[in-house]
Amino acid sequence: MHPPEKYASAILLRDSGTPLAEIARQLEVPKGTVAHWLYGVRARQMAARRRSAPVRRCAGCSGDPAHLADAPAYAYLLGQYLGDGHLVTSARVPVLRVYCALDYPDIIDECRRAMLRVHARSVSVVPRRGCVAVQSYSTHWPCLFPQHGPGMKHQRRIELADWQRGVVDTWPEPFLRGLIHADGCRSLNTVVTRGKTYRYPRYFFSNESVDILRICGEALDRVGVEWRFTRRNCLSVARREGVARLDSFVGAKS
Repeated sequence: MHPPEKYASAILLRDSGTPLAEIARQLEVPKGTVAHWLYGVRARQMAARRRSAPVRRCAGCSGDPAHLADAPAYAYLLGQYLGDGHLVTSARVPVLRVYCALDYPDIIDECRRAMLRVHARSVSVVPRRGCVAVQSYSTHWPCLFPQHGPGMKHQRRIELADWQRGVVDTWPEPFLRGLIHADGCRSLNTVVTRGKTYRYPRYFFSNESVDILRICGEALDRVGVEWRFTRRNCLSVARREGVARLDSFVGAKS
C-alpha cells in the first residue's frame, strides 16, 4: 500500500507535464502502478464530465422544432424522406437513407447538404443500381422521422407529429421541393386543338400512400396552389398561376 501523498504527487507531476517514467522514478513507484493511478483518475474524471454534461436533444426528443439547427433544411429532408427515404433501425446505430436518381446530381448534393444541416456529422453517397443512397448514421434519426416502421409506407398510416406539422406549416416551400424532388416532376404537356399544337408546363407528384398524397395536397393549399388528382396515386398542378408559384421555389430537376 502506497501512502496517499505519493498518489497526490503523481497527479501534480502529471499535470505539470512530467512523463510517466520520470514520475515513477521520482516517487520510486513501479510504472504500472503510476499508470493505474493516472489513467484511472483520468477515466473517472472524463466519465464525471460526461455525466454532468447536458444531454443532446433533438426536435423529435423534445417535440419542439426550436431544437432544429435548420428548420427549412429539415422541411426539405422530410419531403425527401416521405418520397424516397428509408430508415433502418435494426442496425446498432440507425441509418437514414434517401435514394436519388443518378440523373440529378444537384438533387443528390442538396439532399446531402440537408442531412448535414439538420443533424448529421457525416454523410456518405453510396452507389446503387441506377441510383445512389444518400445516408447518415445517428441515434436521433428515429426521433426526427417518427414515420418509420415495418413495411412500405403505403401499407401503414403516415401522420405528421405536431412539431413536424408546425415545421411544414411554417416552411411549406422547402417541404414541397423535397417531395417533388423525390417523387415528382415538371414536364411539358402537349395538346393538339383544331390542328394547332400547344405546350404548357405541369407539375406531377406520384405516391402510393394516400396519406402522403394528402399531406402534399395540404402543403399545396398552404402556398395557394390549385391542384387535382389525375390518377388515384398522382396529383397535378396545371394552372398557370400554380405552375409559376412552384417554379419560384422548385423548378425543373437538375
